[in-house]
Amino acid sequence: MALLELHNVCVPVHSGNRINRSDERLVLVDNVSCKLDSGEILAVIGPNGAGKSTLLQAISGDLTYTGEININGVSEEPKLRARQIAVLPQLSLLNFPYRVSEVVGLSRIPHQTGIERDRQIIDQALATMDIDFLKDRLYTELSGGEKQRVQLARVFAQIWSADDAPEGTRLLLLDEPTFALDLGHQQQLMQIITSFAKQGVAVMMVLHDINLAAYYADRLLALLCSQQIALGEPNEVISEDIINRLFGIKTSIIKHPDHDAPVVLGI
Repeated sequence: MALLELHNVCVPVHSGNRINRSDERLVLVDNVSCKLDSGEILAVIGPNGAGKSTLLQAISGDLTYTGEININGVSEEPKLRARQIAVLPQLSLLNFPYRVSEVVGLSRIPHQTGIERDRQIIDQALATMDIDFLKDRLYTELSGGEKQRVQLARVFAQIWSADDAPEGTRLLLLDEPTFALDLGHQQQLMQIITSFAKQGVAVMMVLHDINLAAYYADRLLALLCSQQIALGEPNEVISEDIINRLFGIKTSIIKHPDHDAPVVLGI
């Protein structure tokens, strides 16, 4: 049984917290079905407005949907669920002058592991994202890239150990995690995500960098105009025809010299 299962998921257009019923055909996500196993990385790709972020919001419980979203082994009790599912939204708004260590520490609120253990996890998460030197800085004074790395450290710390999660079940939902990161920190981040997956964490992430998605993800889900147009391994999804259909551009596809992944070459 897969950890995450989606069956014919549709997300209607919302107005605030109300569904727009002026036209029942208006949907932001239209009949998406896929599965995600523990230890697997699924990357969602597609152009702006395709429904990628909306899909993640539906899975995390922030949006109303039709169809079925089953997260097997995850508790319905909010505090326990928060020990199993960590979410990085597309935009993390925080305007209070918390210190960096305090921002990352927010992730440990659902846990009952004690102050000392939480402090160890916070320090480890900061070091993993290469921002331990920022731990006493005010979050509001950081650059955009530094803020993104703090937020990533926060979500990692939330599901840091399988021992802290009921049944050891962990799901990581990341919306554009490489946003504002330089090339080196993008590579570092993707390696960290891969490491989490190897520990049994199921990872679903939205990525705009097709080559990063193809290199690091086990499978790709391609969305266009709210609809699912492809699902499979990178070599099955990344083709000149599909990339042209998604983005309206002509490309060449080659093999990565050190990996089986396809590489998209633009003009």
